[in-house]
Amino acid sequence: MDSGDECPGEPEVYQAHTGKSLSKKCFKEDVKNRVLRTIREFNLFHESDVLLMGLSGGKDSYVMLDILSQIHDPGRLIGVSIIEGIPGYNKPSDIRYMKELARERGVDVIVTSIREYTGLSLYEIVKKAWRNGLNVSPCTYCGILRRRIINFYGRMFGADKTVTAHNLDDIAQTMIANILRGDIIGLIRQNPSFRYRNPKFVHKVKPLRYVYEYEAALYAAIDGFRFQDTECMFINYAPTFRAKIRSVLYRLEKDNPGVALNIVRSIDQITSRLINEGYVKPVSLPMCGRCGEPTNEGRQLCKLCELMEKAGITMPLYQVNFKDYMKLKSLEYPGDHG
Repeated sequence: MDSGDECPGEPEVYQAHTGKSLSKKCFKEDVKNRVLRTIREFNLFHESDVLLMGLSGGKDSYVMLDILSQIHDPGRLIGVSIIEGIPGYNKPSDIRYMKELARERGVDVIVTSIREYTGLSLYEIVKKAWRNGLNVSPCTYCGILRRRIINFYGRMFGADKTVTAHNLDDIAQTMIANILRGDIIGLIRQNPSFRYRNPKFVHKVKPLRYVYEYEAALYAAIDGFRFQDTECMFINYAPTFRAKIRSVLYRLEKDNPGVALNIVRSIDQITSRLINEGYVKPVSLPMCGRCGEPTNEGRQLCKLCELMEKAGITMPLYQVNFKDYMKLKSLEYPGDHG
């Protein structure tokens, strides 16, 4: 079903931002077609690309898995599920459920954890940070670590792109935060056409960019998806700037359905023109001096290493592994010089 077509089925789902009542089948087709148009509009990936998907086990990652497995060769899809290590969260049954859903669609899923990457669970990292007087939201640590681990596995498996299930609400909140902080560069870099250059950085794409969170929830519910029944223990901790933006945006969307979509589309149009006409160039990222991973321009240490240091965590596992690698690389063998 294309956006301009009338749905021939019985009205079952109300789509607030269009004012349309659709059958469940038409609704799912509408979401899938919007994802397809986003992929084509921004040339997110090609038919031959290997894609590594971050699968959290929630509704958004399910929708991404279901749609991508229909429109892309499942043999070129890999899933990675990251166990954060939060008490009461990441139940083994939830991980098994996501692996089974992926297997039914011909997709293999790698299960890893923050502990496996750093030597500590997220809960342990946050406790150490708080003991050291570091008032950083657990969500900050979680987001940075998840991005790092997804990029690490994307590189390890030779993926052409990493794919995350950020929905329209996520994108709109980030854009508004950029505007309110006066971060115009950050706003431009949200555009799907923007590129970072670094041999260790795998380009990330977000095909659910124009799909509302409520639409992802409806899509998953129609398919009988088993929603997670536990919330993260940190969800109500000191509402972040982003959480406050989310609350305001939800109120605006309720009174003016479609406002979030209009924000994202309008900003995308402006930033796409700046990129396509050459006003914004790709950015070369330096390497972190401590762990060897890509970091932002002008930084000696990446944000993760900086936060670990401030939390009093010396030599997390990913740093140890990098230092061991560098030692091995520096060894000279007698036969090397002919």
